[in-house]
Amino acid sequence: MIETGEFDFENRIVAPQIIKEDDSETDYSLRPKTLSEYIGQDKVKENMSIYIEAAKKRGEPLDHVLLYGPPGLGKTTLSAIIAHEMGVNIRVTSGPAIEKPGDLAALLTNLQQGDVLFIDEIHRLSRAIEEVLYPALEDFAIDIIIGKGPAARSIRIDLPKFTLIGATTRSGQLSAPLRDRFGVIQRLELYSAEDLAEIISRSAVILGVAIDPEGAYELASRSRGTPRIANRFLKRVRDYADVMGDGRITKDIAKIALDRMEVDPLGLDSLDKRMLTMIIKGYNGGPVGLDTLASAIGEEAVTLEDVCEPFLMQLGFLARTPRGRCATELAYRHLGIPRTESDGQQTLL
Repeated sequence: MIETGEFDFENRIVAPQIIKEDDSETDYSLRPKTLSEYIGQDKVKENMSIYIEAAKKRGEPLDHVLLYGPPGLGKTTLSAIIAHEMGVNIRVTSGPAIEKPGDLAALLTNLQQGDVLFIDEIHRLSRAIEEVLYPALEDFAIDIIIGKGPAARSIRIDLPKFTLIGATTRSGQLSAPLRDRFGVIQRLELYSAEDLAEIISRSAVILGVAIDPEGAYELASRSRGTPRIANRFLKRVRDYADVMGDGRITKDIAKIALDRMEVDPLGLDSLDKRMLTMIIKGYNGGPVGLDTLASAIGEEAVTLEDVCEPFLMQLGFLARTPRGRCATELAYRHLGIPRTESDGQQTLL
């Protein structure tokens, strides 16, 4: 925490988004390369293995794929695995990076037969870019306008057959015409603690870190169902194991390290607790408006909505009502705060 009360989101250890620490060669080396190495998401893996095998038997490119779900669950990793299993190259970009139709045309015309084009945060593509993308997805061709005014003319350029893999954390913001052009749509779910413990054990072998099964499970149980956070915990707790122990991550070392990092047994950090505590103690359990709550704890409303609320609602600690946010009975119990008669009475008004 920063002394002014503002939270350091750039280095929030439980942030599901990529932070500076994750942008390294080590992070990329932890990513599996094949479906057999990919842990968890069993239904998605089973379906994708069938689609890939069928496409290879027919000698055709894989149909266009849309992957959606919360950040940090492995959408980018899975897209690279799909390209590897198909035996083709992959070109990676993101929705905000494609600013003009010409940018998309340059990407498409440089693809080879069967290649994969991966667009992260595809819901952020502009409408003009989407219009160029539609014929490319259906007819494998793009129409380019040359010249201006009366002399302008349209030229159609044929493209090699390729596979578009789109990833998004907000599938509801995807336009219906674009969504309908994906032949394969898969949702990635939050991971179980058992799957995360297996991921942590695999990453520990790659990093050369000794870890006990109990230590791996302790990290997994606090990782908010997200592999990215689990691997981040592993690298941070490794430092505690080297300094406070013999280098092996045990359950006790993991517990001490995560407690010092203010991550509780369910994965809540100081910001999550501060938000819930303000609702309970400052507003009798709610309801309280998001803007009012953000002002009370000194954070941006959009940050609380995008960063804290999804996980708190998944745990059943927070409820969203038309009148504002309310803390649930489970939140009171977890924080050890007794419920008084006045708590929640505002909801009855």
